[in-house]
Amino acid sequence: MLAKQIARLFMSALLLVGFLVAPAFAGDVPPNPLSGYTIHVTAPHVMDGEIMGPFHHYCKPINDDIIQCILFESTEPNARMTEVEYMVSKKLARSVIPKWSHMQNWHDHQAEIATGRVVIMNPSDPKEQKSLADHVSNTDGIIFHLWPKDAPIPDGTVGIAQSVGHWESLHGKIGKEIAESAKGKPMEKPMDKPMEKKKK
Repeated sequence: MLAKQIARLFMSALLLVGFLVAPAFAGDVPPNPLSGYTIHVTAPHVMDGEIMGPFHHYCKPINDDIIQCILFESTEPNARMTEVEYMVSKKLARSVIPKWSHMQNWHDHQAEIATGRVVIMNPSDPKEQKSLADHVSNTDGIIFHLWPKDAPIPDGTVGIAQSVGHWESLHGKIGKEIAESAKGKPMEKPMDKPMEKKKK
């Protein structure tokens, strides 16, 4: 009788341990949207005329035309996710985005890479880095800034961050006076008119 009770307790213990341990195996984790963000690059951005960063971009291609990136302030385990960037093939982006919006909100990655501000952290192989740079050069990017500077939490304010190179091409070299005068400065292009289609 005692032996049967001990056996039942032993089996119960094995089942409990199995239940607690099994989920810890990596093989049991199902595929999910966060898998594959292995491309890691850093680059500074401009918000309200001020250079911020560099931000750590963790990216993955989701199809032939689009690369998604999640941006963090650092590589620390609990780093804040402050921005999201979409890199879209120039062929697609420039066929659907109005010209005023493209100039206001987007940036050309070929031009930005040429400035030397973009650093590829992963992949680390030089050949793979060149291949990645060549591919990204054929894209335009748009960055959504989700966590305002110095705010304790995201407060619902969403801004459009800009690459340093594109910002300077519109406003001139960033300096204290230029940055102050450019804060909130609207584009000269009208923002209520889509890009006109060329007549055939």
